[in-house]
Amino acid sequence: MDMTEKASSAEQLRGAGLRVTSARVAILECLRFERHLTAEEVAEKVRERVGHVSTQAIYEALNALTGTGILRRIEPAGSPARYESRVGDNHHHLVCRQCGAVADVDCAVGHAPCLEPAANAGFKVDEADVIYWGLCPSCQGGHP
Repeated sequence: MDMTEKASSAEQLRGAGLRVTSARVAILECLRFERHLTAEEVAEKVRERVGHVSTQAIYEALNALTGTGILRRIEPAGSPARYESRVGDNHHHLVCRQCGAVADVDCAVGHAPCLEPAANAGFKVDEADVIYWGLCPSCQGGHP
């Protein structure tokens, strides 16, 4: 991570009204290059970069970053919450039933919210959260 990218992370935090801390910058740096990490995976990578950071501090930072929209939290059924820095485009996810691998997939149809419900019960829909389930290429054992 070069100084420009670190400055960009700091600017992103300030722009969201958040304090710039080494843990928050490290979280953004980790999730800029790797997607769909659990909080434990984020904590491990942050500690490799900045030394000791409490688990509570990691969770508080992740909550603050998702609360301001800098990060996105996804929660596939049966899996711990995962975090990613790809936000604002209403993309969806593919999840492997066997190994839990997660991959991004662009909007299913058209522009956000991507899918129109058959009935909206009076709601004004502005986002769809779609998870496709199946087997990833590795778990297919070479059988598509």
